[in-house]
Amino acid sequence: MNFREQLTGMNNHYRYYDLECFFKKLQEHDIHYAELWTGPMHFYVDAYGYEDLTKLRKLQDRYDVKIIGICPEQTNPKPNHIASPTRQDDIYRYYQNMIHIAKEIGCNQVLVTSGWSFYNENKQEAWNRSVKMMKRICEYAQINDVTLVMEALQYDESLLVNDVKDLKAYRAEVGYDCLKVCIDFGAMARVNDTLDDYFQAFGSDVVHIHFVDGAPCGHLAWGDGRRNLVSDLKQLETYGYRGYLSLETATSRYFQEPWVAEETTLLSFKRWEGGKV
Repeated sequence: MNFREQLTGMNNHYRYYDLECFFKKLQEHDIHYAELWTGPMHFYVDAYGYEDLTKLRKLQDRYDVKIIGICPEQTNPKPNHIASPTRQDDIYRYYQNMIHIAKEIGCNQVLVTSGWSFYNENKQEAWNRSVKMMKRICEYAQINDVTLVMEALQYDESLLVNDVKDLKAYRAEVGYDCLKVCIDFGAMARVNDTLDDYFQAFGSDVVHIHFVDGAPCGHLAWGDGRRNLVSDLKQLETYGYRGYLSLETATSRYFQEPWVAEETTLLSFKRWEGGKV
């Protein structure tokens, strides 16, 4: 498996540059896939509509970079999170729009999370709201042949789904086959879960990865943290993972010169390919 070819850029840390700069830099770095984070400065989406998709199609064609998934804004304090106690119809329409976008541009994948609860509310009530909304979204995704990929969140992002055990229980309660699993390496490291834990729990339902280094759990470029790239890639090979490796280096240290994150990761891969790591 040539994991170098599966590297996928994300535009989170390009938030102070326009979206075309992100696509141009991916082309320069010979990265041919992108996971589109829908930050409003790059591609605006709300409950009532979204920007003209021609913008995305032109960027894909101009720079030979295919969008393989949509990553909606949904982390606190973003309003459209799945466990919200208010605005349920707006939130449902928001995710309907994300599904429309994914289907129309042919990537057929949307990343989702559980959403979050207030610290001073009953966690079970927030969990129940999240599951109820996720069922609605899954039903719509399934009708439209779009896959939802769900990742666990770190404790400072949400208290609902933080580890393999939570994720397994949540998916079982939602009960839709279109809800698959994304491994976020930062969230995985934060709770001391492992790749073995994920693949033994979910097997081929692991269809996407937010592939970042961690110190031990940051969203860092490979080489800026302490994870063992060689060991991780060997495990992914052992488990037969064939999906994309999305570089979610969503950390402020890269905002000024975001392309440095990709360059750092690519240098780590070059060393790996040369047997120097």
